[in-house]
Amino acid sequence: MKAYVFPGQGAQFVGMGKDLYDNSTLAKDMFEKANEILGFRITDIMFEGTADELKQTKVTQPAIFLHSVILAKVLGDDFKPEMVAGHSLGELSALVANGVLNFEDGLKLVSQRALAMQKACEVEPSTMAAILGLEDAVVEKACDDIDGVVVAANYNCPGQLVISGAIGAIDTACEVLTEAGARRALKLPVGGAFHSPLMEPAREELAAAIAATEFNEPICPVYQNVTATAVLNPSEIKENLMAQLTAPVKWTQTMQQMIADGCESVTEVGPGKVLQGLFKKIDRKFPTESAALAAE
Repeated sequence: MKAYVFPGQGAQFVGMGKDLYDNSTLAKDMFEKANEILGFRITDIMFEGTADELKQTKVTQPAIFLHSVILAKVLGDDFKPEMVAGHSLGELSALVANGVLNFEDGLKLVSQRALAMQKACEVEPSTMAAILGLEDAVVEKACDDIDGVVVAANYNCPGQLVISGAIGAIDTACEVLTEAGARRALKLPVGGAFHSPLMEPAREELAAAIAATEFNEPICPVYQNVTATAVLNPSEIKENLMAQLTAPVKWTQTMQQMIADGCESVTEVGPGKVLQGLFKKIDRKFPTESAALAAE
């Protein structure tokens, strides 16, 4: 079975999507529609902005979503997913690509998500850190034992777990986990504690927007971050998406489950090759490719 996967925040780069805009009328129309919906010319920032402008959450999230979703559309008949998944923000790209959300609704939710997360980040100084080279259970136990908010947030691949929480608690966790034998405990350049209880105000705001949005029957199963299992029921997909901002991204478990369910190859749709690299950590010989190459 062929799977398509969609990247999350961090995959952006200046110039992303310009080749699509220049070479496809369909892509150009979709980008211009996005400028209209967002109320600013995101294409100017994507194609010619600075890395700092592109790094703002309110820009980054819609930019990655647009690159992924428009790329999937431009593939036309070549886009034949039998399973999809997206990492964090990428889950919304996956839901548009597999027909659960239409393009306009997907973009509006992504924009609302980004603004709500930005607001939540301003309430309390918080951050994330990547912990490399330890068993998940060791990291989870350390987080449980520390005073203050710190939780396992992104299970990226075996031996790579990102923690999220208040700055003091993250600093303590990094010290404790380094002593416990972590190869690295590295604070990440992010604006806040994504996928932690500190995102509760953003989750509530986004949940209201999701509740008011129509979700359709998918064309193939989506493996959601919250469950790491194949979901086909639109109301279940909706509930899982509502829970996503404060729940961990179970990407390691998602990849393992997709492979167990018969996934034979993975195409990454969007900027970068991060997710392909993570699949290779599960199985070095696993066939992966970038959709960008297929679309050219």
